[in-house]
Amino acid sequence: MAKSKRVIAKSAAVTKNIETALASLSTACVAGDNAVAKRGKDGKALAAATKRLSRKRTILAKRKQLSAKRAKAAPSGETRKALRAVIKELATTKTQLVKARAAKGVNAVELAALKAAQRRATAYAKAIAHAEKSLNKKR
Repeated sequence: MAKSKRVIAKSAAVTKNIETALASLSTACVAGDNAVAKRGKDGKALAAATKRLSRKRTILAKRKQLSAKRAKAAPSGETRKALRAVIKELATTKTQLVKARAAKGVNAVELAALKAAQRRATAYAKAIAHAEKSLNKKR
């Protein structure tokens, strides 16, 4: 059996690989920080929109009940038109609310994953900085 010839790595190549990995880690840290900030901002906006739409839906539901009572008590064209307008606006609001809640959920899942990745990258960077500091001590 012939043994395969293995190439022995040069110190320059190993050093270059280490420097490239450290640069990639610092890039990942910066990208993670930016992504968490952006997703957090989006999450707050989606939460506010969901809250606003939820309030609007409850107000419209009450208005629908009131309009239905008025239409039943005095069935004129005006009251029926008002009832139809409220029903239409309520349906629109409900669809917007469903979409906003879905977007909020997706954003929350992604934000949680980004925060976990950011914690890992930051921990690795701190550990490497600590190791570099201890390796560079003069003895």
